Amino acid sequence: MQYCRETAKYFLKAVTPEMKLIFSGGGTGGHIYPALTLLNKVKEKLPDAEFLYVGTEKGLESDIVPKAGINFAALKLDGGFERHFTLENIRRGAEAILSVSRAIKIVKDFKPDAVVGTGGYVCGPILLAASLSKIPTLIQEQNAVAGITNKILSKFVNKIAVGTQAALKFFPKEKTVYTGNPIRSEVLSAKCEDGLKEFDFVPDKPVVLISGGSRGARSINLAMIDVLKNAAENPSAQFLHVTGKGEFETVKENLKAAGLNPEKLPEHIKVVPYLYNMPQAMAMADLAIFRAGATGIAELTARGVPAILVPFPFATENHQEHNARSLVDAGAAKMILNKDLNSEILSAQIYELLENPAELKKMAAASLTLGKPKAAEDIAEMILSLAKRE
Repeated sequence: MQYCRETAKYFLKAVTPEMKLIFSGGGTGGHIYPALTLLNKVKEKLPDAEFLYVGTEKGLESDIVPKAGINFAALKLDGGFERHFTLENIRRGAEAILSVSRAIKIVKDFKPDAVVGTGGYVCGPILLAASLSKIPTLIQEQNAVAGITNKILSKFVNKIAVGTQAALKFFPKEKTVYTGNPIRSEVLSAKCEDGLKEFDFVPDKPVVLISGGSRGARSINLAMIDVLKNAAENPSAQFLHVTGKGEFETVKENLKAAGLNPEKLPEHIKVVPYLYNMPQAMAMADLAIFRAGATGIAELTARGVPAILVPFPFATENHQEHNARSLVDAGAAKMILNKDLNSEILSAQIYELLENPAELKKMAAASLTLGKPKAAEDIAEMILSLAKRE
């Protein structure tokens, strides 16, 4: 009999996943990539765990997640609530109710040990469903100003991990931990010399990395045209400008209009639509010009890269400006508001910093103090602790 029980226990262990977890986050890469980073960190610790990602039918996650080889389930949601009464809010309210019903079925069928949300309206139904089913839940808030979905969910979930100290005030103290934002392991492991080799840059000149995110930032791209025109005649620094796929052709036309051939730029200037190897680019950067999204900031501070930040002015509750101010106040970055951005101001800021290595070094040191390179590890441990079976 004892032998049979041991055999049965072994067989069950062999066919039953060590742990089952649901991750959810959608709408933008700023919600999706932190979720994937955390999922992969948990997978490193528990290779036999089973994962399900819950997103929307039409969001970026419906393309990114399946391509990463992760099981995906979709909820039908077209958008979050507007911040004032509209007829559209009534329709979305009905849609949200139906989504909770669908989410409850997903939770019931998958039987997760814990559910993790990283933001976006899709997190609402699945985390609420898990909470109603008494399944442990955690949300991760990336920004300095908490999103409305996470504010609501904070009343139901078990744990909250925040990416900035400024976000602590939005959540119940007893269940909230300042962890920093999770970043990809490649960001930390990339080496400067690999970046220089990858982009054919030389080691004895500073590198300026410009990126407005995967979709690009038109205001930054426009301001950079004259900066690159002047840089073409002054090879004292190297520039890697990531335009965003949708902006690339426009930037090429603008470069032509400025008298530069985008197909034959000087060796110290590279203009590309998108980077699949951003970690290598960050590893070689002496200065970055970025929007102020939480994930980008987390990666810059983990590497200690000084930055000129241009917050996206239409971000919810202006959270990008709040993100940027946290770095400015710490001495890790300069900020140019979108409404003030032009070539003259940007160029002056760039060269003022490049010509003052001591200031750049000081900013880099300040940036590193804000970085949380172990954030993914710490949050993964929180998830495992929540999900641990008795």
